[in-house]
Amino acid sequence: MQTAVFFRSYISLLLSVIVATSCFNKNNKEKNLANQLPGGKLAEKYCGSCHLAPSPSLLDKETWHNRVLPAMAKQLGLEVWQNATYYQNEKSAISYSDWMQIVAYYDSLAPAHLTSLKPPVDLVNDWSIFSLLKPKVNNSNIATTTLVAIDSNSIYTSNSETGLLNRWGQNLILQSTVQLPSPAVQLTFEKNKNTIITCIGEMKALDVPSGNLLFFNGSNNQLTTIANNLFRPVQTVSADFNKDGLTDYIVCSFGHNKGGLYLMEQQAGKSFKTIPVREIPGVTQSITGDFNQDGWIDFMTLFAHGDEGIWLFTNDKKGGFQSKNILRFPPVYGSSSFQLADMNKDGKPDIVYTAGDNSDYSRILKPYHGIYIFTNTGNLQFKQTSFYPVNGCTKVMIADFDLDGDTDMTSIAFFADFKNNPAESFIYFEQNKEKSDFHFTPHAIPIHKEGRWICMDVKDFDGDGDQDVVLGNYSKGFLNEDHFELNWNVNLPFVVLINNTK
Repeated sequence: MQTAVFFRSYISLLLSVIVATSCFNKNNKEKNLANQLPGGKLAEKYCGSCHLAPSPSLLDKETWHNRVLPAMAKQLGLEVWQNATYYQNEKSAISYSDWMQIVAYYDSLAPAHLTSLKPPVDLVNDWSIFSLLKPKVNNSNIATTTLVAIDSNSIYTSNSETGLLNRWGQNLILQSTVQLPSPAVQLTFEKNKNTIITCIGEMKALDVPSGNLLFFNGSNNQLTTIANNLFRPVQTVSADFNKDGLTDYIVCSFGHNKGGLYLMEQQAGKSFKTIPVREIPGVTQSITGDFNQDGWIDFMTLFAHGDEGIWLFTNDKKGGFQSKNILRFPPVYGSSSFQLADMNKDGKPDIVYTAGDNSDYSRILKPYHGIYIFTNTGNLQFKQTSFYPVNGCTKVMIADFDLDGDTDMTSIAFFADFKNNPAESFIYFEQNKEKSDFHFTPHAIPIHKEGRWICMDVKDFDGDGDQDVVLGNYSKGFLNEDHFELNWNVNLPFVVLINNTK
């Protein structure tokens, strides 16, 4: 399934970090009480064996009691009756008494309600440097856009209803369609004019091996299969990892209970050998680079859906990779995207990360959802230096949008607070580094009535030398807020934000 003032001054930045830290980490009182409750140590033992053991403060009592804990009990082999009564059997990995102490631990320490976090700087509701361009469509179909991608003055889209790959010209009139085996969620444009299409197979969280990886020749609309029977692949990146002159591919297969990170190593005759790198579900996104500067291509990968975090995979020069955890997050964060960019112009790549996937067991607004910047302190060590809360943040993309020499950001939020703050569904973060590092003005571009944005791409669409933005609208299902009626255009498949800097 890719920023402005965070802060008016350095003091504001410092305060926001302090507030975020106090909200999301166990305070001293909670730590002391956790040490007194046996359930805390048991949670660390059983929950922490698979992922970070989450603090009770991350969710409210009702969500822990009725949704998350029953789901986790099943993972440990317990039987659950009506999300309230637990039974141990011969397959259980934990005893009934130990599990009930874990339940008591979360019941005792979880808050009744989560407190929303006020942004350090309010959104500015204006168009900033952008103007709106809409495609010329006339249909009553509900938009289910799964892909938007810009290439050579064309925009490609796909949707979950038809599984078509659509190409739109610069006038945003539909020019061609190609039937795919399932909806496309990502395109990789290569120099040889081949395009790699990642088809997700199944949009719903089901372990159905129906995903595909395809070559697409745009000149004759020919499709060639690279791999099939994948569990919900969501992204593909390319590089010659083994230096044999042939392009290989890393595939992120999100799955549900199945999935993994795979290397598709190209063989002679354009055949491919599938090599598992890390077989766990929730693989979300990879970025390639020579991170240890040894002349061989490595990659970083974001994992969600359980053991959330960013791992570095360094090339062992023998056809495999060595892994190292870079950042790790609690399993309720909903890790959704990341970017590498030198945000403070010190010559080292920093990590910009978003948390906001909210379609699992804890479908509530979370104050720790939003955009984080982790500054590279050297030797691939990263320290959180800023946070801006955005409910349900889905993706962040990085570019110098206003061409002033510093790095800006754009974000979308598929699970925004549509009742109270729909403007946060798309934000342009304009950086002003002359004032201080990470000094952003957050512009809420007024397009929340045009759709619900699930995908985004950034490139120079109109060829004038600045970066434009295309957003895909998915308006069918996935609503978490009760008693809320859709109040945006549910038929428009996508919009383009034309950058008027030049």
